[in-house]
Amino acid sequence: MTDEGLRLIAAALAVGLGAIGPGLGLGVIFGNALTAIGRNPEAEATIRVNMFLGFALTESTFIFALVVSLLILFNVV
Repeated sequence: MTDEGLRLIAAALAVGLGAIGPGLGLGVIFGNALTAIGRNPEAEATIRVNMFLGFALTESTFIFALVVSLLILFNVV
């Protein structure tokens, strides 16, 4: 296998494995937020703010994985 092929596989694995955690995390965040709002509708504003904060932090994990993948792909590392 050539060096180019190994870089493509490494980049694909970096993005693929880097997307698993945030995908699961987002499902947990939104599922629990909807459950909490259903149980206590008066606290919806507070729950929504915390939900979006958790969404942003979880999504940043995937963006880091994407950056690492691009660094591997374009032979920067």
